[in-house]
Amino acid sequence: MVAPWLIFFFSLFSFTTLSSASSTYEDLLKSAREPEFFTWMRSIRRKIHQHPEIGFEEYKTSELIRYELEALGIDYVWPVAKTGIVASIIGSRENPQFALRADMDAVQELADLEYKSQLDGKMHACGHDAHVAMLLGAANLLQRLKSNLKGTIKLVFQPGEEGYAGANHMLEEGALDDVEAIFCVHVDHTLPTGSISSSAGTLLGSADTFEVVIKGKGGHAAALHRTADPVLAACSAILSLQQLISRETDPLESRIITVGFMKGGEAHNIIPESVTFGGTFRSMDTEGLYILKQRIREVIEAQSAVHRCTATIKFMDNAYPATINDEKLYNLARSVAVSLVGEANVRPFPRLMGAEDFGFFSQRMPAALFTVGVRNESVGSIHTTHSPYFMIDEEVLPVGAAFHAGVALTYLERKVSLF
Repeated sequence: MVAPWLIFFFSLFSFTTLSSASSTYEDLLKSAREPEFFTWMRSIRRKIHQHPEIGFEEYKTSELIRYELEALGIDYVWPVAKTGIVASIIGSRENPQFALRADMDAVQELADLEYKSQLDGKMHACGHDAHVAMLLGAANLLQRLKSNLKGTIKLVFQPGEEGYAGANHMLEEGALDDVEAIFCVHVDHTLPTGSISSSAGTLLGSADTFEVVIKGKGGHAAALHRTADPVLAACSAILSLQQLISRETDPLESRIITVGFMKGGEAHNIIPESVTFGGTFRSMDTEGLYILKQRIREVIEAQSAVHRCTATIKFMDNAYPATINDEKLYNLARSVAVSLVGEANVRPFPRLMGAEDFGFFSQRMPAALFTVGVRNESVGSIHTTHSPYFMIDEEVLPVGAAFHAGVALTYLERKVSLF
């Protein structure tokens, strides 16, 4: 039985049926912008926004997606990686198989919206609610072209992007074993609404986190010689970590180590038994990340030993690899973008140290990540992702849906000459 909160406006839209010969990118965008279609996508996005769920807890989100897929007559496999979904639109033949991916999880919201989050401490501050709405919009468009598809389109609704490596879990379960290439869209607060951006090659960095507990011997500040001070050991270790960048990293390579927190005792005159600190480290290439990981461990353990303390270091279970755009798939997607929004609105993407678990997919198969702009000062869509004030201009939804659909259609059409 469908949960009451899931029962909201849904309609089979009365726009002209698209055929293989006439389904130009402009047709896709025009269809996605029709009032009923746009209202449907917006309602999905707002329902998800009101019920944000963190990694591997996306139960209501998953239920909503399954409801919409069933209404569209699209088969799916669930659960994948606990809450994820992989749906399939199979055309005139099963292969080739191309995947479109949307992440589902959330990250308290301060924006005063009529559809603001109803759960304290959680919000969709990275646009994943919009990603799901856009992919469902693409599913609707593609399902109407099902008989003309020259292969299979997989719709990947992924859990746990925000620090949980959900992409890796889906891959480990074999959910995408038959997929030849994958594409995704991410909202971008730096670009005007509807603009599109990406670049070939390494797009986003690799990332890991570390948490350290340094144990010493506590005591009174008046008798320091009877203690083994973990505060001093932690400070020495933190300062030494910075030298891994300034003295051991090629200045032409991009690497970062950041310590984000440090916690110790509570009294002014007492040396604590232990100190905890942690942070993140990043590299534009995955190999550099593992070099940093080894050296971080060595430096912290050595500095702890110098001060007669011991250190326990914990790293992320699944470090995020660099996100690398396959050049051929990038060129294909860019050509679709130009046809959709015009050459002037397609821009190169500046490489960033930010990480995305889409990198796990790019390690396994040709992959491409593009961003679509949501910046619109007139509606207040100006804040960065993960800001408590983050919001999007919902006019981006038709662009994202048409872009997804256009890339998938073009891949299947050109597959023989591509790979």
